[in-house]
Formats: sequence, C-alpha cells, structure tokens
Amino acid sequence: LDVMYQRLRDLREDNDLTQKQIATYLSFTHSAYAKIERGERILSAEVLIKLSNLYNVSIDYLLGLTDFPHRIKNNIKFRRKSSRYQVI
Repeated sequence: LDVMYQRLRDLREDNDLTQKQIATYLSFTHSAYAKIERGERILSAEVLIKLSNLYNVSIDYLLGLTDFPHRIKNNIKFRRKSSRYQVI
C-alpha cells in the first residue's frame, strides 16, 4: 500500500493541485487528507472511486496493483456459445 500513497501524491502534484484542494474535493480537512498521503489513514472504497474519477485512472493503478494507469473501456462484448460465454 505504500505505492498507493506515493501515487496519490504524484498524481496530485502532476495535476498542480494542493492537498487543501483535494481535501475540499473529498470533503475532508486539510490535515485529514495529509494523513492519507502519509499513509496514516485508510481509504474507503468511496474515496478511492472519487480519486480515480478525479485523476481518470483505474483504482487498480491507485492501489499499486498495476503500473498501467488507464481504465479499461467498457466495450467488452460477450457472445453466448452453447452453455458458455466467450469474449469477442
């Protein structure tokens, strides 16, 4: 999870935003958001979704599960083939 906190800081700085601006966006105090970037506060799913939307990156990227920041598009289609489904 250390990767997550560093990514949050990097994304904020890359977007020229302050901790106070992000705190306001999340309806947190400045000190509460600063604790997030220091890894002293656990993030809820709701906050992860908001940050993912703000920075337009995947939650997997925020969590450090992938180094690929882009979201997968929702245009995967499935075709039923007999009793199983396959990706087309």
